Amino acid sequence: MSYMALYRKWRPDEFEEVKGQEHVVTTLKNQITHDRVGHAYLFCGTRGTGKTTVAKLFAKAVNCEHPLEDGSPCNECPTCKAISAGSSLNVIEIDAASNNGVDNIRDIRDEVQYSPTEGKYKVYIIDEVHMLSIGAFNALLKTLEEPPSYVIFILATTESHKIPITILSRCQRYDFRRISLETIYERLAELLKREGIDAEEKAVRYVAKAADGSMRDALSLLDQCIAFYLGQTLTYEKVLEVLGAVDVEVFNSLMERIAENDTMGALKVIDEIVWQGRELSQFVVDFTWYMRNLLLLQASDHVSDQLDISLENLESMKQVAEKVKDYQLMRYIRIFSEMSNQIRYATQKRVTLELAVIKLTTPQMEDNMDSVLDRIRVLEDKVERGAFALNEAQLAAISGNIASREEPVLEKQPARDDDINREAMLKRALQPAEYDDLKEIIESIREIQRNPDYRLKLGAPTLKFLEQASINPGHDNKSLMLSFDNSSEGQMGYAKYSREETREALKEAIGEMTGKEVEIACQMKDSLEENGFSSINLSKVKFDIRIED
Repeated sequence: MSYMALYRKWRPDEFEEVKGQEHVVTTLKNQITHDRVGHAYLFCGTRGTGKTTVAKLFAKAVNCEHPLEDGSPCNECPTCKAISAGSSLNVIEIDAASNNGVDNIRDIRDEVQYSPTEGKYKVYIIDEVHMLSIGAFNALLKTLEEPPSYVIFILATTESHKIPITILSRCQRYDFRRISLETIYERLAELLKREGIDAEEKAVRYVAKAADGSMRDALSLLDQCIAFYLGQTLTYEKVLEVLGAVDVEVFNSLMERIAENDTMGALKVIDEIVWQGRELSQFVVDFTWYMRNLLLLQASDHVSDQLDISLENLESMKQVAEKVKDYQLMRYIRIFSEMSNQIRYATQKRVTLELAVIKLTTPQMEDNMDSVLDRIRVLEDKVERGAFALNEAQLAAISGNIASREEPVLEKQPARDDDINREAMLKRALQPAEYDDLKEIIESIREIQRNPDYRLKLGAPTLKFLEQASINPGHDNKSLMLSFDNSSEGQMGYAKYSREETREALKEAIGEMTGKEVEIACQMKDSLEENGFSSINLSKVKFDIRIED
């Protein structure tokens, strides 16, 4: 016999096995036991919550030859077995997605005139009923309002708002709720035990969480994980690998980088996630949920029970929550929520995600009100911490000035660009031929930055980030060293020119203009102050113009 998927193999055969929909099951069982069965029902709810399963159980129960005292079917009589096998002529399932025309409904209207050959009721289960056309709904109206006494209609839908009010008013409506994480976990653990499969509790809980309230999705995901590691114990790490998900530790690491406005650190975390093959769309959803949990932890100390996470993860999240402000988290959630819809259809998901992370770490890049307020609050925090306070010498000078009305003695200011004689420094360190070569290379870079053809060829961002660099002489006086500071723009520039393909493109452009091959490297520096030959910014040098005889 061929393999049967878990969600089909373990579909409930009795009402007691239906999990998370007790309010619906109890009502239907009471109608059966008290002989108050209606003629039209509407089952509404998200996918995988049990609508079709309950409809089949109800059809089996009303036709059962030996029902139990609580209204459940016996599953032993010929009628129950025929309905379970799908061979009963009294239970007709119709997929409205593919049978949504007027003619399909007219066929039903003609068939209901014939009473069942066996059993009490003919039950029509119309799945995805919202897909019916307007004409089909109109054709169904009269039959739905006054069907023969032996006919029951059960309409199932995930989008009840698309059903005409004339249909809704003729049905008993039952809303199927999303199934709780704990309920799904208990059901999965029970089925794993029946299947004889070992699994970690943490792994099963993550599958239950990933199902997002759908029992069928949970069983499908579990089936996928089991198949990938067939014959092995199902661990938390294996589930993460199969589902392309990310652990809380990675979320904590990323949030810490974002809270510190460490753009490069945050992008490195994203790079690791990409290379591990994680699904970026799922990552965005999970990280948004993670930030929501952080916000709840900040809002109250008594929400731990509402967060379905382990104590170990809870403690680590509390430490991260202390490093970020609530207004920042709300801005982060807004950006990721806006991006979650975009990334599903984006052709470059990584770029979309990296752009969102850069927005989080550099609020100065945005001009909306949230970002402006964020930047103001950052400045306020710096003032409160004394980041702009005067040093002791300045305070002493100002204090003396108050008494003697003398000018305060300020710290020595760094030399201005105009005060640095770069040409003299270069001529002392270089041979005339080296000086001329370096001059030609720098002039070619200036031309590349001005030339629209090269701007199109290399890309405007590549040349824009080059403006953030201090172009220094290399160790051999022939190569170039691009130095970037720790500002957000400098970090992004360093990230760009750390890629070999970017440096090679610039190297090739210089070679085309000068005929010279120059090696290019890049580095990060705390300060780009020019204090020696190796730190000269060659892009600011005004080279001598030599007129040949």
